[in-house]
Amino acid sequence: MALIEVDHLTKNYGHGRGIFSVSFQIEQGEVFGFVGPNGAGKTTKIRHLMGFSNPQSGKAIINGMPCFQRASTILQDIGYLPGEVALPDGLTGWQFIRMIQGLRNYHDDKRLQYLLDKFRFDPADKTKNMSLGNKRKLAIVTAFLADPKILILDEPTSGLDPVMQETFIDFLRDEKSRGKIILLSSHIFSEVDATCDRIAIIREGKIVSTVATKDIRHNSRKTYQIVFNTVEALSFFSKENGININSEDKKLKTLEVSIEDNNINLMINALAKYKVVSFKEKKFTLENYFMHFYEKKTIEEASK
Repeated sequence: MALIEVDHLTKNYGHGRGIFSVSFQIEQGEVFGFVGPNGAGKTTKIRHLMGFSNPQSGKAIINGMPCFQRASTILQDIGYLPGEVALPDGLTGWQFIRMIQGLRNYHDDKRLQYLLDKFRFDPADKTKNMSLGNKRKLAIVTAFLADPKILILDEPTSGLDPVMQETFIDFLRDEKSRGKIILLSSHIFSEVDATCDRIAIIREGKIVSTVATKDIRHNSRKTYQIVFNTVEALSFFSKENGININSEDKKLKTLEVSIEDNNINLMINALAKYKVVSFKEKKFTLENYFMHFYEKKTIEEASK
């Protein structure tokens, strides 16, 4: 049974802004990712799951309870990391941590020390004097210190240096192995690819595609770049049966072709007739998959 359920969630702010008929489910032990540029609606979806906003239609449910109506109960099981960290200026990091421990009624200092060590963070400074990276570390520590069952993370590594980004990714993998439910919103492809089981591509407040990351990594349709020694060879090869040409550059004598794995011998046999300078696979990535939907939008707009 899905512990997070969103069904045709809609919040229209006008002028094309908001979220529109969004639906998805997240199972226990699953990491689900939102991918999209700023303004696509990722944070708005998260605000509804946190109970900060009431939808105009549709529903958002966590643990069988409506998020807006039962927010105070639901939030007891959630660790939330906002995209923009706002901390009270007058407190030290330690004072802020103790305040959060009191609010969550969770005082396991062993868990706290584990997090401080993991992220190499000393909370002695006042929050107003902290760097952006240390503010993010403090937000991470307080989001995870009560060992919540559900993690809702909005651009979680924003402000962290590359070493800490990798540390955070490893930490998320550990949390997943403990059966946590994780919702991750990001525009960093490497972060999403390294952590998520499934991703939803967000465009203009709508989910335009949902896909398992393993299906992207093991896509049966492969793309190859072939460089010929002559333009004539390129032209003759492009007319071979069963070869799907993505693009060609006669000046560079280069073709980009796509073919299913089970037809690769067809292409190799066809290539054997020509002199080839180079032949290499062009890896299909999450970024390729994402850009397909945004490039498609650009083409559609240009044709209007």
